Amino acid sequence: MSSRRIERLSEVLKQEVSKAILYKLKDPRISFITVTKVEITPDLKRAKVYISILGDEPTQRKTLRALEHAKGFIQAEVGAHLQTRYTPVLSFFLDESIKKSMHISKLIDEAVKGSDITVKGE
Repeated sequence: MSSRRIERLSEVLKQEVSKAILYKLKDPRISFITVTKVEITPDLKRAKVYISILGDEPTQRKTLRALEHAKGFIQAEVGAHLQTRYTPVLSFFLDESIKKSMHISKLIDEAVKGSDITVKGE
């Protein structure tokens, strides 16, 4: 399977999962979600969906459980819009990269404020 095809399918899958969550799901536990990345196996049978959830850790866990509960519905919605032989089995994972980048940015800001270095434009 060409990597270009897998990349295109990952992007389409990301869009379709986002649409299904945003427009089709009516679960009040699911809110403030962003689908950040989708990784598909080379045989196109499984897909890891990475999501970012705004909120504290208990809210994130509750939302992730609700997504796991709605996985079959989301997969059926995605399968109706994909033009592939198989609909990949979805697995949801919490994407920590946004939280890490915000933490690093905060550390950089604190380091700049604590030193005598001035940033151009300030």
